[in-house]
Amino acid sequence: MSIAMVAGESSGDLLASRLLSGLRPRLPDARLHGIGGPHMAEHGFVSDWPMDKLTVRGLFEVVPRYRELKGIQNTLRDQLLAERPSVFIGIDYPGFNLGLEQQLRDAGIPTMHFIGPQIWAWRGGRIKKIARAVSHMLVIFPFEEEIYRKAGIPVTYVGHPLAEIIPMEPDQAGARAALGLQQDRRVVAILPGSRMSELKYNTASFLGAARLLRRREPQLQFVAPMAGDKQRAYFEQLIVETGSADLGIHVISGQSHAAMEAADAVLVASGTASLEVALYKKPMVIAYKMMRASYAIMRHMNYQPWVGLPNILAREFVVPELLQDAATPQALADALWKQLDDPAHCRNLRQRFTDMHHSLLRDTANASAQAVCALLDRQRARLAPGG
Repeated sequence: MSIAMVAGESSGDLLASRLLSGLRPRLPDARLHGIGGPHMAEHGFVSDWPMDKLTVRGLFEVVPRYRELKGIQNTLRDQLLAERPSVFIGIDYPGFNLGLEQQLRDAGIPTMHFIGPQIWAWRGGRIKKIARAVSHMLVIFPFEEEIYRKAGIPVTYVGHPLAEIIPMEPDQAGARAALGLQQDRRVVAILPGSRMSELKYNTASFLGAARLLRRREPQLQFVAPMAGDKQRAYFEQLIVETGSADLGIHVISGQSHAAMEAADAVLVASGTASLEVALYKKPMVIAYKMMRASYAIMRHMNYQPWVGLPNILAREFVVPELLQDAATPQALADALWKQLDDPAHCRNLRQRFTDMHHSLLRDTANASAQAVCALLDRQRARLAPGG
């Protein structure tokens, strides 16, 4: 049996690894391959291309790499059409995966999509393409089930894998010890993003905010986890270019969860990382910058006032969001200082985020693996003589 998968970024790699942890014991001899990262590799997954080949975000940012990305998609499609895997599972990354899924499904190969595109936030018309491309959806937020059922798309709510991975009670002291941070000095974690484009647009403002915070509290410690060696080298280059070397930022490879757990507050780029911070029950400021033309288009396509996942799930601004021109160093520093310096607010956030954690907690590994196996059983029955 062959199962093909594509994850296009580090968050997808982590999420897919939860599915594989439930699937591998059920299908120990299955060949698992496609495009993925190190967490998926721990379960015997073989990546046919480096995952960072796909890592790009934004509308216009894709343009310079369109030919390369389309070439990878076409080559993989041709390989899978020849191989005919038992199922193809796209992990998030809808711009790449939905087109591939539709071509495979048209050829009779069952397709699943794990993590629904945020059609409830923007581009709601995409659900028609999903209906054509996807045999079965696996969704991670409880309110998504009804959306797909109404559209006639088979769907299973499997909970959010991160709610299982992240402890309900963070161990701040243990995380600080593991990272070599001082216990008696407050910590701010800086997470400008895992993509190179995110580092390009977010880092200068994030570092500027760190400098302003250090002036208010000279003993403040900063830790910045980077998704890979390439990202770390670029971030360290930006530290030098912005004259921020004197801040003594503790740059680490990976270990983003340890950095969140160690922190008193977090400055984080919008995306999955903001939900991870919420699950660690930490005050935060969500910020994001991108190419100006991309932002101008995307801001008019949003259906709701929030972009950060913690605020979307809470249906209110429980933490600040500062986007594009609003994400100045001064504004970020002021907002983060309020997050750091208001004990009552921190206690309230901790309770809100604990409730959120419980709402997302399911046995995701087994629920998602069960859905995959049920789809495989239906496909076998359909192909059997008389099926």
